[in-house]
Amino acid sequence: MELPWQTIELDDLTLRRFNGEADLQEYFMVIEASLEHLRPWLPWVSEHSRAKTTEFLASRPERWASGQEFSYAIVLHGAIVGSCGLFRRDGAPDNGREIGYWLHPAATGRGVVTRSAQALVEQAFLLPGTDYVEIAHDTANRASGAVPARLGFTEHLRRPAEIRAPAQSGEHQIWRLTRPQYDCPRP
Repeated sequence: MELPWQTIELDDLTLRRFNGEADLQEYFMVIEASLEHLRPWLPWVSEHSRAKTTEFLASRPERWASGQEFSYAIVLHGAIVGSCGLFRRDGAPDNGREIGYWLHPAATGRGVVTRSAQALVEQAFLLPGTDYVEIAHDTANRASGAVPARLGFTEHLRRPAEIRAPAQSGEHQIWRLTRPQYDCPRP
């Protein structure tokens, strides 16, 4: 099975595979400092704890090896400022991947997520059998939706979703980029 790169260098930005226990303190503190920024959109924030962060990091090697999920620390100027991942949704066809991301509020507005997502698109299309990549977000989360629009994704569908975080609208917008769209030169 082919796997994506473990480290992706993007000038001042690095995406790197999580390093378990070695990342625990820094990653936990970045989440702690981002709670109010993330709480409106991400349901896992309500259960955030050191134990949950430890559990998350401990599960990364197995999920990476299985090809189910490739999670990266987003490192800007040497410090973790968030995370992103390339994964398969449970029950989704094997020929697609989804990208997820979040950032510490001090790192937003500088293209960090856009560059990270672009790098994950490239990694996805290096994996055999990947025909499309999707980014899903709550329709009310306009900042998250701006990322796929900037990268040339097109709106694929909207679907009802359970409201699990305070600002969620109950509708997800799914953006899709297919391999032929990606391979075509963009103006």
